[in-house]
Amino acid sequence: MGERLVVVGGVAGGASAAAKAKRENPELEVVVYEKSGWVSYGACGLPYVLSGEIPRLERLVARTPEEFRKQGVLVHTRHEVVDVDYGLRTLTVHDHAEGRTFQDRFDHLVLATGARPLLPPIPGTEQAGVYTLRSMEDGERLLKALPQARRAAILGAGYIGLEAAEAFRKRGLEVTLLEAKDRPLPHWDPEVGALLKEELERHGVEVWTGVKVEALRGTGQVEAVETSEGVVPADLVLVATGVRPNTALAQAMGVALGPTGAIATDEKMRTNLEGVYAAGDVAESFHRLLKRPYWLPLGDVANKHGRTAGSVIAGKEARFLGVVGTAIFKAFDLAVATTGLSLEGALKEGFRAKKVFIQSRDGAHYYPGSGPLWVELVYEEGTERLLGGAVVARGHAALRIDVLAALLHREGRVEDLLALDLAYAPPFSPVWDPLLIAAQQVR
Repeated sequence: MGERLVVVGGVAGGASAAAKAKRENPELEVVVYEKSGWVSYGACGLPYVLSGEIPRLERLVARTPEEFRKQGVLVHTRHEVVDVDYGLRTLTVHDHAEGRTFQDRFDHLVLATGARPLLPPIPGTEQAGVYTLRSMEDGERLLKALPQARRAAILGAGYIGLEAAEAFRKRGLEVTLLEAKDRPLPHWDPEVGALLKEELERHGVEVWTGVKVEALRGTGQVEAVETSEGVVPADLVLVATGVRPNTALAQAMGVALGPTGAIATDEKMRTNLEGVYAAGDVAESFHRLLKRPYWLPLGDVANKHGRTAGSVIAGKEARFLGVVGTAIFKAFDLAVATTGLSLEGALKEGFRAKKVFIQSRDGAHYYPGSGPLWVELVYEEGTERLLGGAVVARGHAALRIDVLAALLHREGRVEDLLALDLAYAPPFSPVWDPLLIAAQQVR
């Protein structure tokens, strides 16, 4: 009997681990157990299915169970791993489709159990009409509800809340966005939040900031959101107040958690138990700027976790060297990208930090269709070491953030940014790229 890899969870990190391990070691038996009915999908695409820009949920699936099987990976959907006996190297699996429970064995185990939405401790969240947006099942429920909905309230102005606001407006709903902090995207600096608020309001989203949600009113079906600043009528409420890692199974079998509350791993995605790995939203990463464990539940990070774990299990050399917190999203016509630390975040971490914030353009001023672009650079006073940055633009020009992310990975300084030979042509940039203009402001 050959070595057997069992992957618990078949979305981004789990799917990547299974596929990579089988590809690099065809002799390995690979089995995936996924609690839901979907595997290997891009949850980041859910808002665009809700908006109608992507026509069907199925378009988000990268690889079906049948395609996995053709590659030699056996995928079981609607199968939940309910217990792991690490000493015996066995799992207890419940088949939800057939209502039976059975045992399986493993030599290697990847925990890719993802994350769950964090519901606020307020009355009324159990009512009909209250939703989260984390999984394909969440997407299915919302797609059924949207045709009957008229007024939506969104709790939380982070990535999911902002993308959902656009999706609901494109479906013709009245939308109110409620945020406890003083601006949208509250983990970043005020200038970016102000641009977002202006864009949201320009497209008809009512934005309430600095507001406390106290209860969801209704008699079984949600009818309104009660807040510290008044009542918001709503027949659909999306709770987008954050997520937490699904660590119950890991903790029950003795896997250690890190300081973030996610599973602690090394650069090979190994846990404290030999032969047990973690990947995706349930696992920590190493933050290259902060030099400590960091939890970043994003799809691209999950896939890198999974590929690393799969290669290591297959007997290959692989390491996941960490993150700097790079992210990008779209709110109507505005693309917002951030990396590293905001000024507020850097000061909180004890850095002697400063920032510059400039407005430029995404093309030459004379080129038809060029538009405004904003850059923020956060740097350490004295050393001028880059600590973070943001790029806000209308379209793909915001991908300039990847230049800053690359420099952060190499502990670059402002002088390193100024020395870069960046591409120039009038349709794509002024003669001085906006990143360079921002760097010049430091000097």
